[in-house]
Amino acid sequence: MNKVKKFIKENRGIMIFLLLMSMFRSAVADYNSVPTGSMIPTIIPGDQITIDKLAYDINVPFIYHSLVKLGDPKRGEIVVFESQAADMRMVKRVIGEPGDVVAMRDNKLFINGKAMDYQMNSAEVVEQLPELAHQIQVVGYSDITSFGPVTVPQDQYLVLGDNRNNSSDSRVYGFIPRDEIIGRATRVMVSFDYDAHYKPRGDRLWKPLI
Repeated sequence: MNKVKKFIKENRGIMIFLLLMSMFRSAVADYNSVPTGSMIPTIIPGDQITIDKLAYDINVPFIYHSLVKLGDPKRGEIVVFESQAADMRMVKRVIGEPGDVVAMRDNKLFINGKAMDYQMNSAEVVEQLPELAHQIQVVGYSDITSFGPVTVPQDQYLVLGDNRNNSSDSRVYGFIPRDEIIGRATRVMVSFDYDAHYKPRGDRLWKPLI
C-alpha cells in the first residue's frame, strides 16, 4: 500500500495530465484513424482526421451522454458515429436529414423530389447537394446503386460514403440514430501512406474536409 501511495505521489502530475487529456479527447476534440476507402476521394486510407465533439452536443466524458444539445448535423457534413448496427465506429457524409425523402437511381440522388446535379471534374464526379458541392467516386460494381424513395425518420439520418460503390452505409445498416453521432469530422490532421512504409503525405497535412 505504501508503494502505491508513493507511486501516486511521485506521478500525480502526469496522472492528472493524462486524465484531463482523456476527458478532453472524450468530450471536446479527438482524432480518428481511417483504415478503409469508403470515403475516397475526400478521405483516403491512412488519414488521421480530427473530430469536433462540440459540434452538436456537450457530452459527459467517456460515455457520450448529451448534457446540452448545441445543434444537429446538416446535409453535406461528415459525421463520426458509433454504429450499433455495424458494431464499429464509422465516418460518413450526411445525405438525408429527418423528414427528407431520399432516393437514388444509378448512383444519382434525388432529395425531396429534386434531382441533384452531377458534373465531371477531371477523373472525379462532383455531386452538387443543396448546401455544397463535393467530389464522389463511382468505380467498380455495386448492387445497391438504387434505392427508395425513403423518408428519413425523426431523430435519424441517412448517410453515404463518398466512394459510392465501395461503402457500407445507410444502404446496408439503415438510418443512423441521432444519439449515435459523436461529432463532426473537420480536417485531416496527418496522413500516412500505408504502401510506402507509412511515409507522411505532406499534401494532406491539416487539409480541411469541407
